[in-house]
Amino acid sequence: MPRRNSIELAAMPSSPRSSTHSARSVQKVGSISKLPSFQSDKQLLNPEPDLKRGLKARHLSMISIAGTIGTGLFLASGASIAQAGPLGALIAYAMIGSMVYTLMGSLGEMATLIPTAGSFNTYAARFVDPALGFALGINYFLNWAVTVAVEIAAAAMILQFWVSPTLLPSWVWSAIFLVFMVFVNILSVRAYGEAEYWFSVVKVLTVIIFIIVGVLVDAGVVGGDKIGFRNWQLEGAPIVDGFGGILGVFLVAGFSFQGTELIGIAAGESENPRKNVPKAIKQVFWRILLFYIISIFIIGLVIPYNDPLLLNSGSVDKSAIAVSPFTLVLQKAFAPASNIMNAVILITVLSAGNSGMYASTRTLFMLARDGKAPAIFGRVNARGIPMQSLAFTTLISALSFCCSLFGSGEVYNWLLNISSISGFIAWLGIALSHFRFRRAYIAQGGDVSRLPYKAALFPFGPLYALLLCSIVICGQGYSEFTKPDPSAINLIACYIGLPFFIILYVGYKVYYKTKLVPLMECDFSVSNLEDGDIDEFHELYEPSKNQADEKDQ
Repeated sequence: MPRRNSIELAAMPSSPRSSTHSARSVQKVGSISKLPSFQSDKQLLNPEPDLKRGLKARHLSMISIAGTIGTGLFLASGASIAQAGPLGALIAYAMIGSMVYTLMGSLGEMATLIPTAGSFNTYAARFVDPALGFALGINYFLNWAVTVAVEIAAAAMILQFWVSPTLLPSWVWSAIFLVFMVFVNILSVRAYGEAEYWFSVVKVLTVIIFIIVGVLVDAGVVGGDKIGFRNWQLEGAPIVDGFGGILGVFLVAGFSFQGTELIGIAAGESENPRKNVPKAIKQVFWRILLFYIISIFIIGLVIPYNDPLLLNSGSVDKSAIAVSPFTLVLQKAFAPASNIMNAVILITVLSAGNSGMYASTRTLFMLARDGKAPAIFGRVNARGIPMQSLAFTTLISALSFCCSLFGSGEVYNWLLNISSISGFIAWLGIALSHFRFRRAYIAQGGDVSRLPYKAALFPFGPLYALLLCSIVICGQGYSEFTKPDPSAINLIACYIGLPFFIILYVGYKVYYKTKLVPLMECDFSVSNLEDGDIDEFHELYEPSKNQADEKDQ
């Protein structure tokens, strides 16, 4: 898809739009564009097949939930409390949660104005540097492709809770789950949205039931033992190991929230991104508060931080289900809680794999459309599905999974290590892109008050996210550094994803000789809006009467 000119904003005429306006072309007055640059008349008559806008408001809302609630909450939250104490874990999750909220505001501001499946990868290329967009895109694609392999392996392991591996080998179950994810993504984007919607409904109901049961247990209504804040008064509590304990949980908390940014990718296929994206973004705060902060608060009240079971609750396997903090609390009210939580965690893992397949496919598709990947991956079928990108994503995921089956699994472990900090790097890209986006928007004459959605706390929000993400990335090896005899191999494994990203960035930058995009050349054009949305987009740039009067003077 050819790159369009950047928009340079100026006063709109008071007369009705001419026929050239309806064709989304550009009229010049000196060096100033009177309309944003869209596709030419020829492109509109013979458009390149594109993704379909099949995601409804309820799909988009639940996709953001699906990225928030995962194994990080159901399993890893227990190990976090054991490591940092009830208050320490609460502080860590609250800080990371506040950062995620500011990041989603930043992403929402860009995604409502320029809805694209390329999301922050496209924004980085437009507002910062094409090399950064390329590096973020490849990094994010590989991250989710490898994540699919991790999830299908975890799903097979969880299934062993009910089904003996002697009945059917684990790799067969993994293959079945992979086929299921591919099938959902082949049907249509609406099929993906429906799957995530119902997966999320199950997870939301589980969290709500957990909170209700937890409050009743802590108050002594269930079980007859009024706990209150007794577990916060244990020796070493409520914060274990001071700031070091909190820093150690930062990384786990960050992983728990990764996937929230999927809403930016889904915006490119939303039926009405102008209305649906802001609505979903505004709900992020309450979801973080309800699903994470309150849940961790309840766990810290009901279960002592030094309970040995919490230390074993961070992994995804059949033994961890029984010691999940959610299972430990729910068992006080329901005898079959372990079976219920096993089913919920299986759904959670399938949801993560399904989202990973979607995110990788769309990221590769947009890289191809932007000329940063082979053009074959930029094709879509009649249903708007990028089949070539989906097939390649499936191949990479299958190969990654096969690496875990043969030999000692070292290749698989290194793939995991490379992708381990990809989410944090993506968040850095969102914060940096938004900072430049707003500056370029103002420099080109945009009125911030007329943005479809305006992120709060700018510029402090993206700067706060940049700082906290940098701390988390640098602190990857904290637990290894604090050991009496740290392992060099383990330290390399903690940070290997960072040089991989730098190599991608520098390699592209040197080869193509890219530079920081000047603010006046940043591209705000939109190519995939429906006619009604395009009319609304034009109106965003029609200046107020005062601005027009000032220009006349």
